[in-house]
Amino acid sequence: MPLPDADLPRWRDEQWSRTLAVARGTPGLDLLLSYLYPRQIDPSAVRAIRELGLPTVNFFCDNVREFRRIPEAFRPFDLHWVPETKALPLYHHAGLPFVHAPMPVWVDPRWRSPAKIETTGPVFIGSRDPVRESLLGKAAALGAEFTAYGSGWKEQPPGNVVSLGLPRRLRNQARFLCEEGVVAWFRRNFLGPDRPLTLPTAYVGRLLTADDYVHLTRESAVLLGINRFPSFRQPFSRPDTYSRLRDIEATMLGACYLTEWTEGLDGLFEIGPEIEIYRDAAELTEKIRLLLGDGARRRRMRTAAQRHALSEHTVGRSIARIAERLGIVPRR
Repeated sequence: MPLPDADLPRWRDEQWSRTLAVARGTPGLDLLLSYLYPRQIDPSAVRAIRELGLPTVNFFCDNVREFRRIPEAFRPFDLHWVPETKALPLYHHAGLPFVHAPMPVWVDPRWRSPAKIETTGPVFIGSRDPVRESLLGKAAALGAEFTAYGSGWKEQPPGNVVSLGLPRRLRNQARFLCEEGVVAWFRRNFLGPDRPLTLPTAYVGRLLTADDYVHLTRESAVLLGINRFPSFRQPFSRPDTYSRLRDIEATMLGACYLTEWTEGLDGLFEIGPEIEIYRDAAELTEKIRLLLGDGARRRRMRTAAQRHALSEHTVGRSIARIAERLGIVPRR
């Protein structure tokens, strides 16, 4: 949440007071399931809810991107829902109980069978960032066929530069150093990222509505996923990766899905029959070419991946695993 530090105590007091009131005044509750960043958590309120006999579970999906170690604010919860395979060692090291379950996705029943026709070529849908632009720029230079949709790909007017003042700059530097480490601090201040390749405007599509998003995901010949993310902890030329919500959402919507390899993908889907993967721009370019040349395989992939996602990776399945772990007997 874009709340300044000075406003956070009031926000936490208001929201946790309301949550406690519901927990105390509503009989028959099974658990508290939250999706909270560390700054949003009031540990004393979490402990008070647990004292009522109500188990507490926190979902968090950016552990790999946000943390080098699990924050202390997460400790009061009974259980943690962790979707990223790469984050599991962090929770092991912290000694925190967790359930490893997919990102939570629900799709409308009308989209739960593959599209009958393909209305567009390969597409990537997602906001622009330097590592995505570098990857797609290299693929474009190799002759890959795709269109990128999302915020930031078209030219944006320059924003106003705000002078923070020396004390605030020093506080920000100290916070970054504490959270990200010396190597990341050095890269940010003295090296900076390599200059990413600029994606040609011919590869950039219009801004999308919510309906556009669903139809492009389902009806594109190939939907591209990118699992890398920008971080000063890693060299720009070797960005880290983790499995994103898109890996579940795209397949549930019936996409022919080609995504960037990362640890844990082969535990979610069968590589080849259900989804395809790439590791660099050259392999991305080649896999696009191969998939575009085999319409029958694209249809098989759509059907197989969607069937798998809708049967094994649902929110209901994950909640059942959480309930079993907490000893909660399902009502039906």
